[in-house]
Formats: sequence, structure tokens, C-alpha cells
Amino acid sequence: MNEDEASFDLLSAGAGPAGCTTALYFGQRGYRVAVLEAEADLPIDLRGSTLHPPSLDLLESLGVTQRILPLGLVSPIYQHRDRRSGAIASFDLSLLAGETRHPYRLQCEQFKLTRVVCEMLKQLPNVDVLFAHSVTGVTQDSKGVTATVKTAGGTQQLRARYLLGSDGASSVVRKSIGVEFEGFTYPERFLVVSTPFDFAAVFPQLANVNYISDPDEWCVLLKTVTLWRVLVPTRPEQDDEFLLSEENVQDRLQHLYRRPVAYEIGHRTLYRVHQRVASTYRVGKVVLAGDAAHINNPLGGMGMNGGLHDAFNLCEKLLAVFEGRAGDDYLDLYDRQRRTVAQQFVQEQSIRNKELMEAKDPDLQRKRQAELMHVANDPVLAKKFLLKSSMIQSLRDSAAIQ
Repeated sequence: MNEDEASFDLLSAGAGPAGCTTALYFGQRGYRVAVLEAEADLPIDLRGSTLHPPSLDLLESLGVTQRILPLGLVSPIYQHRDRRSGAIASFDLSLLAGETRHPYRLQCEQFKLTRVVCEMLKQLPNVDVLFAHSVTGVTQDSKGVTATVKTAGGTQQLRARYLLGSDGASSVVRKSIGVEFEGFTYPERFLVVSTPFDFAAVFPQLANVNYISDPDEWCVLLKTVTLWRVLVPTRPEQDDEFLLSEENVQDRLQHLYRRPVAYEIGHRTLYRVHQRVASTYRVGKVVLAGDAAHINNPLGGMGMNGGLHDAFNLCEKLLAVFEGRAGDDYLDLYDRQRRTVAQQFVQEQSIRNKELMEAKDPDLQRKRQAELMHVANDPVLAKKFLLKSSMIQSLRDSAAIQ
């Protein structure tokens, strides 16, 4: 092979939602694609579990939504609840029926989505899904990109016309192309615990998705097919060993709902919480998406969904380049559209979500809850609120940027 000849049209570093979805988009169109995943297999963990309506619309075009619907919970209702007063603001996504083909959230864990997509990729002869292939460096020239890849058999170099860096928050690709990850990290971490205990049996009118405010300790309560997931904040001075201990996990759950026996625990994970956006999403023939491009706190379910929205926006631009309808500089529009939305909507909204959840002033909490209930009970206001919280509006705003 000539040194400049590309074996692949696209290399995707990382088999997360953005990486494997982009690979499927181009794989289904006959392009030569390789997915390079550092792990030996797709992990089963407590990362994203909510798919918003526009994400389901986009995934439907690849045949993915049809496969994951049976694996999740269709959830048209989500709630903001006040832990002290018991007041509930219920938002009904069916109000969005004219704006989306999927007017609900799908509670479906990220690992289920990526496993479905990777199985679809394996059926395509023009796509290689390579586990235990870790990208350690990237170089590029005017004709393509070379990725240095570490494997069990040694180091190799793979050549492609373009490379997608979707290799997570610690992205080697992003670092290799010298892109800063601007923003900050919160001092506290989030503890996420799963349990098969049915909270809906003890909390009246409980939805599958619940944001529960409390000046002492707020929490998020999410239902998946087999488990309830509980997210609680922690204090910065507490060490990992204590926070993940059986004593602390049980104490946190007992604080949520007191019962005479211990909770059965499925998973327990500590997350460091960041608010960061890459200084650019494109350098030459290398582009960034998903957690490699932006990370934010999980309140509102905007991380995984934002990465999927990156992927489809990028696919449209890159397809135009592949088909000769646009030059490389068309990818700058991807950067402007998606990075602007990450900065002006996702970051601002997720930061505000956290600030409102953790407010310590009881009067402020009551005022906020009353405002949410007022909005939820007014169909016009509720629809406007849902267009924003479901990320439909951010997709529209992104598309309007030139």
C-alpha cells in the first residue's frame, strides 16, 4: 500500500454512542470503516440511561430505535418533586406529539444501545469492530490521518481519510491534536447506586424519571427495566472507600426510604462531575464528538443525547465531503453548530439544573417548585419547557447556525 493510500474512509476511535453510531451511518452507505475500542468488550455500567425524543427520531433512520424500544421503558411522564412537601410537577411529553415521532423518553441504558449498534456493525462486511485496540497517537497530512494503535499483538498504524475522536473525556485523540478541554470540575462527586427495590410501590404517583429537590440532600430517581437507579451528591472531603462502602450506600438509600431490611445493591459507582467543552471540534481531518468534545453533569440526560446529536450532524457534513459536494472546510460548520450548542445550551442548562437541585434555601426551593408546577399545568408553557428539556429546541437552534 502506498504511504498516502487510506485503508479506510473513516476510523472511529471509541465504541461509545457517538462513535458506533457514526460508524453505522457510513457502514450502511458502503464506506470502509473501522471502530477502534480500547476495552476488551463493551462495559456494562451506570452511564447514560435516558434517550430523548429527537435522539430516537435520529436513530430510527438507521434502524436502531426499532431494536432498542423493546429493551427499555417508554416513559412519557417525568417529574420534579419536592422531598419535604411532597409537591409534584409532572411533565407529559405527549404534548410534543406534533414535534417528534417519539413523544416520550426511553429509559434504556447506554450499554444496551452500543451493544445493539455494534451487533449491527458486525453484519456489515465493510466495517471492522476492533476491541482491545487503543489509539495512542494521531498524525495527519493533506491526504489523510494515521492512527497509532496498541493491540495485544503489538503496535500498528492504520490509515484513513478521516478520523473521529469519540474516545471519551480523557480522549487521546483530542490531546494528540492539541485541543484544550476548557471548563471546570466540581469538587464533589456523584454516587450512583442501583437496586431492584421498587420505589414506585412506596412513593405515590412516582414516574420513571424523577428529580427530587431537598435542601439537605437532593437526589435523582430513575427506573430502568430491571432496576431503580439512585443518584445522590457527596461531600468533597469524603474519600472513595467510604463513599462506596456498604455502610454509606445503605445509609443513603435508607435516608431516601426507611425500611427494616438492607437494600439489595446491583451496581455502585462514583462519578467525578465536569463541565468542559473542547476549544474546537475539528483540526484538519480529525473531528471530535461525544464525551471527547464535551462533558457535563448528568442532570437532564444531556450527555449521551448530545453525543448522538453530534454524530448525526457530523455524518451529514462528512457525507457531503465524501460525495464531493463540499470540501474539508464544510466540517467547520459542524464545529460551529455543535460547539455553540454545547456552550450556550447544554453547559448552561446542566449547570442551572444542578444549582436549582442543590439550593439550600427552603424558601427558594418552594418558589422553584411552585414555578415548575405552574408551568407543568399550563399546556402552552409546558410544551415550550419540554421542547427545551427534550433537546428538540437545541437541535433546531444548532441547525440554524451558519
